[in-house]
Amino acid sequence: MNPPTPPAPIAAAPVATAPTAPTAVTPATALNVRVLVAAAPRLTVRVTQAGTGPGAGTPLGQPAPLSPAAPSPITTWTVGVSGGQLTLNGRGAGNSTLYLPPSPGSMVEIAGKPYRGGVLLRVQDGGVQGVNVVDIEDYLRGVVPAEMPASWPAAALNAQAVIARTYVAARINPAAPYDTCATESCQVYPGLKAEKAEATAAIAATRAQVIAYAGRPASTYFSSDSGGFTASSAEVWGTALPYLRAQADPYSAGSPRAGWRIEVTAAQVQTTAARYGARVGSLRAVTITRLSPSGRPEEITVRGDGGTARITGANAGGFVRSLGAPGTRVTLSGLSGGQGALVLSGSGAGHGVGLSQYGALGLAKAGQDHLKILGFYYPGTSLGVLAGNTESGGAVLADTFPLPSVRQPLAVSSHLASPPHLASPANLAPHANGAVQ
Repeated sequence: MNPPTPPAPIAAAPVATAPTAPTAVTPATALNVRVLVAAAPRLTVRVTQAGTGPGAGTPLGQPAPLSPAAPSPITTWTVGVSGGQLTLNGRGAGNSTLYLPPSPGSMVEIAGKPYRGGVLLRVQDGGVQGVNVVDIEDYLRGVVPAEMPASWPAAALNAQAVIARTYVAARINPAAPYDTCATESCQVYPGLKAEKAEATAAIAATRAQVIAYAGRPASTYFSSDSGGFTASSAEVWGTALPYLRAQADPYSAGSPRAGWRIEVTAAQVQTTAARYGARVGSLRAVTITRLSPSGRPEEITVRGDGGTARITGANAGGFVRSLGAPGTRVTLSGLSGGQGALVLSGSGAGHGVGLSQYGALGLAKAGQDHLKILGFYYPGTSLGVLAGNTESGGAVLADTFPLPSVRQPLAVSSHLASPPHLASPANLAPHANGAVQ
């Protein structure tokens, strides 16, 4: 993809353009993330005075059609599209992209939600995309408490902060229209209102720390609960990464999804199987005929009046998830001779690759710090310091050192079950392309 046309600044001095990658390594505090937070035919954008006053990164100027005659505490724009160009409060902006850069302490409200930083507005498919441009550490203040309960131990929150920072650092790409999104398809980012003091403390305690492999940010996938055995990236998505391996995980004990059972009607199973290419007529039986190293289905055989079909590889787990199972460490029963329902019994929630959030909770309760937690779930990786970016846009890492490993099984206490006041973390499930659903 070619780099987008540099956006024009909102009500800005004539020469201002979109930020470009610096020519040398810059401090991590200068590393911004572009987060797609809204897309609609029209968007309302409200900018606090902190974002429009003298402290802003680029002076806003005073073009008569776009700015009020005198400064006001809050400036509001209704942003639309006409003739392929953006409009502000019904008047043509003369560009398909507009940019209000972040500045220290700046905040912006996009489609009714407040965010730290600035905003990039762009035309896309006849509508408007609102992209929050925010310092990576401020971005995490909204992400971490949305992905893990802020009431959890500091070591678990610290680990979540590091993997969330690594996840987005690996996706910073100036050639793309934005780096990440704000939904479960990427990392959940509700913005300012989601911030919690405990999560903010974890972000500060791990400032600029990322997980590295071969000198680059690692792929830090995570899910709610491994079900007692992490899955490899190869078995889930068909891409083998040496630090995303299948291994026993005794630390996830006590999750609300440690054991579950669902029933699915024969008609629903037949319809779902057909979507995976298993069209066998009236359904007679569904069985697991091969397991992966982590104990997840690697081949599922579907038998019907019209023949037999097999769902294999990553599709086997996808089929199980499509039936409504929270995880893929399952056994199948029932549906004898096409009668009754298919019963799925299993443990865990999510894809199971990388860090298990309930496992991080278990390790934290056992007295392990965040480095031990990360070393267990991403074996063979290093801890690096995010230093900034370069002309190519890739994240630059400073010195790295190997993460420690949990060499001996720890005593997992019998009370690791989540207390009633602990909420369940997000049940993330990345697609094969790396996005999280």
